[in-house]
Amino acid sequence: MNKKVFNIVSFLFVVLLLSACQSQSNAQKATAKHNKKVTHIYLIGDSTMADYTGNYEPGKDYMKVRYPITGWGQVFQAFFVKDSLASLKPAIATDSVAIIDRAHGGRSTRTFFQEGRWRYVYEHLQPNDYVFMQFGHNDGSEKHTERYVNIEGYKEFLRLFVTQTRQKGGNPIILTPVARNYPWKDGKLENVHGDYWQAPIDIAKEMNVPYIDLNKLSMGYFTKKGQDFTTNHYFMNIPENVYEAYPKGQKDNTHFQPEGAKVVASIVYQEFKKLIKTQKK
Repeated sequence: MNKKVFNIVSFLFVVLLLSACQSQSNAQKATAKHNKKVTHIYLIGDSTMADYTGNYEPGKDYMKVRYPITGWGQVFQAFFVKDSLASLKPAIATDSVAIIDRAHGGRSTRTFFQEGRWRYVYEHLQPNDYVFMQFGHNDGSEKHTERYVNIEGYKEFLRLFVTQTRQKGGNPIILTPVARNYPWKDGKLENVHGDYWQAPIDIAKEMNVPYIDLNKLSMGYFTKKGQDFTTNHYFMNIPENVYEAYPKGQKDNTHFQPEGAKVVASIVYQEFKKLIKTQKK
C-alpha cells in the first residue's frame, strides 16, 4: 500500500494546506478591501453638532427625554448616499462614507481634549478620513468657567486638532460656529459669537486648512427665512404639551428641531462639495 498510499495522502495534505493558506489569504485581502471601502468623517464639536440618539445618554430613551432636539451631525449621514458619492470623487474614492459623530453638549475645544474625546478620534483615524471641527459656542462662554477658553487657547487647540489629524494622514476641515437665533436687527440675524467667529478662519488660513464659514452661511439662510419662521421651525421653541420631553414647552434659540438640523447639515454638505471641487483643480 504503503508508498503509493503515502504519496497520495501526502499530496492531499499539501493540497489542503495550500488551499487553507489561500483561503486565509483571500479572507485577509477581502477584509482589507472591505476596510478600504469606507471613508470616515469624524465630527467633533458641541451640542449643535451632536447626535442625541443611541448612547448619547446611556440608559435613557431619546424620544422620551430629548426629542425633538437634533444636532446637525445627527442627520448628516443621509447626505452621503451611494448616488451622491460620485460628485465627491476623487477626494473620496471609496464606495461608502460613515459619519462618526463624537460631538457632545457643553464642550469647548479645551474640555473636548481634556476629557479624552479627542483621543478617541485620534486613535481611530485612518489615512484619508476627514475631521470636521466646529467649536466656539462654549469656548466663548465666560460665565461658564469650567468650559471657557480665551481666544488664544481656542486657536491653540484648533492647531492641535489640525496637526494631529494630519499626522494620521487625515483631512481637517474647520467650521465657524453655527449661528444662534439672536440678535435680530431690522429683519437681519447678526453675529453673536464675537471674535470666536474670526478665530477659526484665522487658523484655517494660517495652516492652509479648508474651512466652512457656517456662522455666515447660517445667518444668511435664517435671515432669508425670516425671524418668525426660523424661530418656530428651526430652533427649539416649542409649545406646551406637544412633546413628552418638554411638557411645559421650551424656548431655546441655540439648539435645533429636526427641520433646522437638516437645513444646517445641508449647508455643510453643499459647502463640503464645493471644497472638494476646489481641491480637484
